[in-house]
Amino acid sequence: MAQQVEDGPVASRKRFFDRPTTGKAVLVVAAYLAYYLLVSLAVGAVFGDEIDPDDPLATGAGIFFGLVLPIAIGAVTALGFTAFTGRLRSVFGAQPVRGRGWMWIGPALVVTAVVSHAASIEWSDWGPEQIALIALLGICVGLAEELASRGLPVLMLRGAGHSERFVMVVSSLLFALMHMVNVLSGMKPSTVLLTVVYAFGFGVCMYLTMHVTGTIWAAIILHAVTDPTTILASGGVDEAVTDHAGGWSLLGSAVTILMIVFSFVAVFLVRGGRRAPGGGGVWPGGPHPNK
Repeated sequence: MAQQVEDGPVASRKRFFDRPTTGKAVLVVAAYLAYYLLVSLAVGAVFGDEIDPDDPLATGAGIFFGLVLPIAIGAVTALGFTAFTGRLRSVFGAQPVRGRGWMWIGPALVVTAVVSHAASIEWSDWGPEQIALIALLGICVGLAEELASRGLPVLMLRGAGHSERFVMVVSSLLFALMHMVNVLSGMKPSTVLLTVVYAFGFGVCMYLTMHVTGTIWAAIILHAVTDPTTILASGGVDEAVTDHAGGWSLLGSAVTILMIVFSFVAVFLVRGGRRAPGGGGVWPGGPHPNK
């Protein structure tokens, strides 16, 4: 009986996730994205009458069914899948590597952008229901996207023996490429490209936030407040905050540019040598770094 268990699905799952590779990390991100798109299509097919395709933020029902529900399902699934792999504690636990002082620039830029966007919001343009649902959307986005790009994938990339520079660049690139699906919603290719570039910069800052604070929770929280303040300030999803004049709006635009520039500089500043594949203290079940 014991031998049958070892040769069954549980053993196969254990073997798959106990041997982390770059390809498997990419597969996790791709699988999440495909799942999210399928969920969005299913929700749209069932609740399409509640969603205004020209303005998904127009009503509370449109926000919930068009935006909140798909990403909420994605967040719950990402959380469940992480638990299924047995790495939930490792993802949400203390980071196995320490950050350096200059890395605080990343979260500082994000916080500055959030503050500038919040100060640019015309609160009278939004109803309480819209504000509450957009805030809920931010929480779901923060949890889902951080787990999908900087949760299990980062753990797997580190477990595969890659350097911190490689892990940061690849996880941020995967996060950025996820936003290419915006072209399916009719967004102009040029706008999608700009979104991908921004997402890479934001991804690097989120990675450094996780790195320097020692926990993915900091990245989740910062991500969770970034999207709502940007949406409320711009009046749309994936829109630039350019419609409001004044110092706060200009500051937000300047910080966004600085975030992108800083991310490329950070690629050359990050240090951290290669580890022994399968362990180095970063992949549960792998060899101890002193072994």
